[in-house]
Parts: sequence; C-alpha cells; structure tokens
Amino acid sequence: MQNLQNLLFAALGGILMGLTPDPFSQWWWAWVGLVPLWILGQKLKVKAAIAAGAVWGFCYHGMALFWITSVHPLEWMGVPWWSSLAIASLVWLIITTWGAVLSSLWVGAMSLLTHRLNIFSRIVIACAVFSGLEIVWSWGPLYWTALGYTQSPHDLLLLQVSRLSGQQTMTSAIVAFNGLLAETLLQKPWREFMANPRGEVAALRAATSPLGLVKQWRYAIAALLLISTMAIYGTWAMDRDRMASSNGQAIKAGIIQGNFPNPLTVKPKGWEIAVNNYTKGYEKLAQEGAEMIVTPETALSFLYPDYNPRRVPFDRMVEKYRVPVWLGGFGKTRNPNTEDVNNYTNTLFLIDGSNQILGRYDKVRLVPIGEYIPFKPILGSLIRRLSPLRGEVEAGSSEQLVDTPWGRFIVGICYESAYPATFRFQTAAGGRLILSASNNAHFAAYMSAQHHAQDVARAIESDRWAVRATNTGYSGFVDPNGRTVWLSDVNTYETHLQKVYLRDTKTLYVLWGDWLTPLLCLVSLAILLRNKIERQ
Repeated sequence: MQNLQNLLFAALGGILMGLTPDPFSQWWWAWVGLVPLWILGQKLKVKAAIAAGAVWGFCYHGMALFWITSVHPLEWMGVPWWSSLAIASLVWLIITTWGAVLSSLWVGAMSLLTHRLNIFSRIVIACAVFSGLEIVWSWGPLYWTALGYTQSPHDLLLLQVSRLSGQQTMTSAIVAFNGLLAETLLQKPWREFMANPRGEVAALRAATSPLGLVKQWRYAIAALLLISTMAIYGTWAMDRDRMASSNGQAIKAGIIQGNFPNPLTVKPKGWEIAVNNYTKGYEKLAQEGAEMIVTPETALSFLYPDYNPRRVPFDRMVEKYRVPVWLGGFGKTRNPNTEDVNNYTNTLFLIDGSNQILGRYDKVRLVPIGEYIPFKPILGSLIRRLSPLRGEVEAGSSEQLVDTPWGRFIVGICYESAYPATFRFQTAAGGRLILSASNNAHFAAYMSAQHHAQDVARAIESDRWAVRATNTGYSGFVDPNGRTVWLSDVNTYETHLQKVYLRDTKTLYVLWGDWLTPLLCLVSLAILLRNKIERQ
C-alpha cells in the first residue's frame, strides 16, 4: 500500500509538470511539480526511487509529447488505419519512455548520493545531475521537453536568465526552487505535524518564536530570494532591451504561411495549389515593399535548382520582382561519396531570380523515421514500405554558416528549434537574425504552439529577432525579449510584413556557452569527494 501511495505521489508531480506547456499553458506548476519526486528521493531507497522517477517522467513527458499521436491517421500515405494508430502510439511510447529514464536516473542519483549531505550540497548536486542529463539527452535525436522550456512563451520575465547560460539556467533554477520547497516540508516540525496533525504539535509551536520561524522557513525564504533575484534580473533585462531591441540594421521581412495540408501532396493538383499559394503570397509581399521573404520548410518540395515545370509560375514571379526569398525545398546532397542516389537535403535556398543561390542552409537535426531510417539494418525494409520518400534526407554539416547580402544569419529548420546549441553556435559566429522554417501540418495545433515556445526561448538566449515561417501555423515574429510581435492563426493562409532588426550583441550564453552545468558538476564532484574523505 505504501509503495502505491509513493507512486501516486510521484504521478501527481508528473501531472503538474505536464500541465506547464501547451495546450494547458499552466507554467507556474513547474515551480512545485518536482517537489513530490524530491521528497521521495530523500525517503526511498534507490530502486523504489527509480520506480517513482519513472512514473513521474512518464506522466510529464507523456502529457507534453502527446501531440506525437496526432500524426495518425496516415492513410494518405497508404498506411492502413490500424497500422497508423500502432505506429503513432509506439513512437509516443518510445519517446515518453526515454524521458522517463532520465527522471529515473536523476531521482536514483539523489537517493544514492545525497542522503547524508547538507541542504546546500543536495541542491548543487540535484541541479548538476538534472542539467547534465539534459545535456546528454540533447546529443541524441529525441530532445524536446527540457524543464527550461516549460516557461516559454508565457513566463518571459523569469526566462530572461537564460541569457546567462542558456536553457540549463532555467532548468537549474526550477530544480533548486523545488528542492528548497521540498526541504522546507522535510523539516522535523513539519514531518511531525503531517504525521500527527491532531496530536502533539509542540515542536511546531516551539518554532513560532521569531528565531524559530526564520529557522523553520529558511529554505522557503531562500526559494523566494532565488525567484525574486530572477525577477529583478528579468525586469532589468527587459527594460534595457525594450528600447534597445530596435538597435541595428532594419529590414522589412515577409512571411508566407501557405496552409498546404500534407495529404494534398499525393493528389494530382496538390502541388499546383501550393505553387499558386506561394506565388500569390510572394507577389503581395513584394508589392508591399518586402526586402526579404521567408517560406516554410519544404514549401515547394521540388529539387532545386533543377528545372521543374510545376514551379515555373513561382520562378517567374521571383524573376519579375527580384526580392530575395528563402525557398523551402530539397537540394542535392553535397556528399559526393553517398551510396544512394536518391538521398537529398531538406534545405532553405535564398534566391532572387538570378542564376545564383545567395544563401543555403541544409537541415542538420533530422526526424527519425520521417527523414532518415534509424537502425537501418534492422528497420530499413519495414520503414521503406511505410515511407512515401524514395530515399533518405541527408543531414547538413553541424558547422555550416549562412552568409547573406545582409550579413550572417542564424537558421534552423523545424525540429532544430529544440536544440539551443545549434542556434548558439551560429550566433557566436556572427549571426544577426534568427530564421526558423517548419512544416507542422501533420500535428495538432498545440504542437505548433510548443514549437513557437522553443523559438521564443532561442530568441531570448541569443538576444536576436526571430522570424518564424510555418506551413499551417503558428508563424510569427519574436523580438529579443521573447515578446511575440505578430502571430498567425492555425490552418489559415496568411502573409505578413514586419520590420525586424539585425543585431550584433553577445549575451553571456553566446560568449561562453553553457558554463553553468560544468561548474555545477565540478562543485558536485568536490562535495562528494570531501564527503567521502570525511566519512573515511
């Protein structure tokens, strides 16, 4: 019975954390959602703590990532209804389980390492382990639901601290705040009161003297000081940049949201509709005075610069107005040694109607199964039967930089929005503006909202304006403080022109990267080593 209560307590915390991102957007629960797991990590032995961590992680990641199941049905791809349901469910289960493994490792480490340590040491080690696990997680292909992203795009005031050391700054702050609250509840008077609320509460009464109150609530006071400091810094950063956000070279950027549902890609006149939508949008924005136009990921899914008669109306319109446009499409692989002639790149091309490509970015972070075949020797034949692609998308270089007539830009395609290091690398190399292009047409609307939240976080970390072009929404413009200047609707055809600014500032995160996590890890190792020596 006690084991069941512990698991239900862990599930409560995971559910609260799962309410933070869209579609619920109750970001404030992140500041208490880890408390149950922290308490269990101090009460339980390692194996029981790991089980509690798995339950917490399954609830959190399962809720936050449930949009993955909205890829079903895939009948338009030729996949039977029941097979489509099985595929969507299995993918959701695998990714959720991977997230549960991370929370299990964290609470297991807390149970194993921190029982005999003081509170300060517990806090440091907890932040180091959680941030470290998220960093390792980001090295792989299944990264999305970091703790730090739960605050975007609604808690912009506190999110400004990500300028200091990136997303892990916010993750560590959430872990520390939850830990301080949990340690307040773990104090002896509170334990006696919760164990016997109607009995003797002498210990609790003894703590009502001024000195006793301070001692009893010292960790809660520390938590309030932490969040107050973050709020003060956020206020300063936003007030400073409210006037400075327009500093830099101005450029009139246009977005075309083509609203081209994926099922149309297999219909005879599907691409005719897409070409018509983007051609009309380009002409409208060019006539309004746009200096640069952005289209979504794979807006016109043809090989470029190869001639294609279906793309001719769009090409002629660009030749007429000569306004540079970022065209989402496919490019030929740059790898001459590739064995598969069908391999290609998911690419944004900057073109202006001349015979030259002014800029190019090849997507680096590819979507498993959707763009490449993981475990190809085992799953290759099965996935090839289900996929409408003739070949695989080949990843671009992780060190590619995009130079344009306006200077260097920071570019990300779709899934890459979840990877702060990709944007930080390009910003540190002189990137002046973020361009994010994606195609979320096959997912629920709240996935698009979460995607927008990822780009808001990247804009704050980099201190850059962000231009987001999507196929079916949400497209938008975000200023360097994370404020959304304009946001489209979902499943609508829209164009919008907005003045944005090219910036050359460098945040501490851009200059030094994620310096906080290594520092926390080093301090944690020193704490553990000292504790071991003292025990011996």
